[in-house]
Amino acid sequence: MGRLGFFAFLVVVSCTSCLANLNSSTSNLARTPLHLALQDSLEWADYYYNIHRYKKALSIYERNLENASAEKTHVLKRIALSEAALEHPEASTYTLNEYLQVEFNPNFLLNEGFDPIRKTEEFKDISEKVIPKVTSWSLLYLFVALVGFYVVFLICFNRQIHKPSRLLIGTFIFLHSFFILHIAINRSNYYFQYPHTYLMSTWASFLYGPLLYLYFKSTIQKYRFKIRDLLHLVPTVILIGYLSYTVYSYACETKIQWMLSRVQHGLNPQDSSKLVLLVTLKIVSLTVYGYFIGKVYKRGKREKLLQAKNQIWQKNVYHIHILYVITYAAYGILIANEISSGLLFDISAASMALMVLYVGYSANIQPDVFSGAYDYTNRLFPKYEKSGLTPGLSLELKENLIYLFSQERIYKENNISLDMVAQKLNTTRHNTSQIINEHFNVSFHEFVNMYRIKEAKQLLVDDKSRRLNIINVAYEVGYNNKVTFNKAFKKDTQLTPSQYQKSILRI
Repeated sequence: MGRLGFFAFLVVVSCTSCLANLNSSTSNLARTPLHLALQDSLEWADYYYNIHRYKKALSIYERNLENASAEKTHVLKRIALSEAALEHPEASTYTLNEYLQVEFNPNFLLNEGFDPIRKTEEFKDISEKVIPKVTSWSLLYLFVALVGFYVVFLICFNRQIHKPSRLLIGTFIFLHSFFILHIAINRSNYYFQYPHTYLMSTWASFLYGPLLYLYFKSTIQKYRFKIRDLLHLVPTVILIGYLSYTVYSYACETKIQWMLSRVQHGLNPQDSSKLVLLVTLKIVSLTVYGYFIGKVYKRGKREKLLQAKNQIWQKNVYHIHILYVITYAAYGILIANEISSGLLFDISAASMALMVLYVGYSANIQPDVFSGAYDYTNRLFPKYEKSGLTPGLSLELKENLIYLFSQERIYKENNISLDMVAQKLNTTRHNTSQIINEHFNVSFHEFVNMYRIKEAKQLLVDDKSRRLNIINVAYEVGYNNKVTFNKAFKKDTQLTPSQYQKSILRI
């Protein structure tokens, strides 16, 4: 038994010695760089985060933020949530903004981990600008924009409106509607889902004034456009070139980063970095053209170039535009002085919406007012009073009619008829008859004979050798027989064709 006990004693001593050496080795391993690296791993950070030791987790996450092999989006999300748990709203939202620039996922802001800071101003500011939401205001602006596009369709396809007026007022309302659609997208925070909407309506900033000015000039003064009028488009062309180079040509990711950067600094994400300059130039453009529009309008009113209903319509359009100029100028002054201007911007946007709705009402109820000074009453021809042919379209058809007869010389066709001319004018037989009666004070047959006899006289004058027979002249200008030609010729000149030819020779 003595030997057995001694052997057991040796085994116990040996085991104790081994355990002591093992503990010593473990203690040394804990102090090695490898062990320290393991403690700085994301697994340890996640472990501390899960047991709510947020300060410890933060220090490890921040060290891993510079690690190229670490998953950056995961690290940024956990830093933001840790700062929120520690009730550090400023640090949390700052990291949130950095995360969104790497991986744009606004739904992350709905995480319950942000509940401790959800009611703070910092978190409200970023969530209200990033999370998509449909409000009554955004729906209202969307409705007005859709109404505006519908109005543009009505105006552009209404041939009763004088063509230049149709083009100018249609483009004017289209730009208003496009701008209001942009506001609807901004109000619902969908600009991050559709980054190319960034500054999408800014290119037209200098077009509102020129379009309305030229519209008033064409309708009140019967102004005919010239090549030099294209100079009004020069500022817009320059602006489009600048925006295409500095904004529109960039990718979606870059535009998201620009907008998030503005959010981070407490600014409107959809505003340009050159906001003050653009607003100032737009105010200058609106003010200058507002002055010239006023001069044209007052002249038309003073000289009574408009009927009562046309004058009322243009007065309302002019006053709504002036309201927009004033409110937008006030908005610009506040912006230049770095003062919040939400209310004034809403008022200026509301004035644009009012313009769209008023023009839409007019397009449906009294489209004849769009042609301005071309609108007049048929005092000489009362039977056409309710024909539906507006003066603007009447003038346009008159010009086309003159072209058909003077240039294409369709009167030479011996089967010419009112229906055939109406078809070439792309209008009705009734409208064609009205145009000839009103503008030339003759019937259709008298109008045709007028051109035929004019050319016949010229042929007889040029035929000094008398090689042409009278019947040849008659056929040349469109008559089927000599009797009809002689009758029409004598009615115009009081002479027969032969007598006319002899009188020319004597002279």
